[in-house]
Amino acid sequence: MNQHYEIVIQGHLTQKWAVIFDGMDISVRPDGNTMISGLLPDQAALYGLLLRLRDLGLTLISLNPSR
Repeated sequence: MNQHYEIVIQGHLTQKWAVIFDGMDISVRPDGNTMISGLLPDQAALYGLLLRLRDLGLTLISLNPSR
């Protein structure tokens, strides 16, 4: 079952990063951080996305399931 997630990382990312994050929505927040949000099909996809964040050297601030 698909689950919607909101992931906040440190710093600004542009929409071109959406390809790397499987087409998830990317929005820059006023606090200087970026939110990546969207549906993931299962926990394996979530872990894969978290590994990509780590491999890219991005700092994870928060991860929240929503809706």
